[in-house]
Amino acid sequence: MDFFAFDLTETQLGNLSSLALAHIGDAVYELMARSYLVARGKETNHSLHRATVALVAAPAQAAGAERIGPLLTEEEREVYRRGRNAKVHTVPHGATPREYHAATALEALFGYLYIKGRRERLNELFAAMLEGK
Repeated sequence: MDFFAFDLTETQLGNLSSLALAHIGDAVYELMARSYLVARGKETNHSLHRATVALVAAPAQAAGAERIGPLLTEEEREVYRRGRNAKVHTVPHGATPREYHAATALEALFGYLYIKGRRERLNELFAAMLEGK
């Protein structure tokens, strides 16, 4: 099995919960954030860690999700909506419930795109989120 390339049918993908998609999407988003920071020349472990935490925190993800909202296709909007409506039981300190739901929705979208093998689209959306940074 290739753990970097899912081989799911549309039915299997559709049966995954939004939280399962967000679970994968969280890792995808963090890897993209870490790659972005390393490519920008952050060198010390401490500076990399602090910058990563700032990018992956729910308020930053929610702001990024708002930025890319108009760019989403109907299919992507539906995945995002499902993720936003997922039943989460705790909200971390430093995030409002609205921000946390938006961050979960963004992670679900990133997980969905990753599973579908849409790396180019992930890069487009991630770059659009970072505009102005």
